[in-house]
Amino acid sequence: MKIAIYCSANNNLDTVFFEKTRELGVFLAKNRHSIVFGGCRLGLMECIAQATKEAGGETIGVVPDIIEENGKISHFVDQEIRCANLNERKQIIMENSDVCIALPGGIGTLDEIFTVAASASIGYHRQRVILYNIKGFWNPLISLLKDFSQKGVIRGEWRKQFLIAENISEIAHFIGQIQHEVSIQK
Repeated sequence: MKIAIYCSANNNLDTVFFEKTRELGVFLAKNRHSIVFGGCRLGLMECIAQATKEAGGETIGVVPDIIEENGKISHFVDQEIRCANLNERKQIIMENSDVCIALPGGIGTLDEIFTVAASASIGYHRQRVILYNIKGFWNPLISLLKDFSQKGVIRGEWRKQFLIAENISEIAHFIGQIQHEVSIQK
């Protein structure tokens, strides 16, 4: 499967985030999954690309012009897809992936995962976002989603779009479920 990875491009993060990201990259490569990511050579983006590539996996970087112009393309991109801007990048990543995994990230990551979830909620696709909840990183977001659901501002069940994984085993379980669903739909 092609796995979209959304994550921080910041280098100044908790070292555990980098350790778990490397572990995820190795797991995805060893299980013959490709990653589709933002193509940047900073932070967790470069970490996941390097780990995946060094473990024999394929990396697809969707690179906005501004990242190219600033010379910040990952050193571990096998296939580069150029795009004009962040909106185009989000669309290309969604179109070229089967499921998304959100690692710790900031405003850009939130924008990306909510674009996927909102698009799925109205029927554009059936993709889901796996929130990799390293050290409880996503707990505030999970609380917010629960609160929004209780207040009735979220249509349907938000857990149809967001799956919460605390470890690689849970990620593997969710990917297996989604892989099975995708094979049935074809």
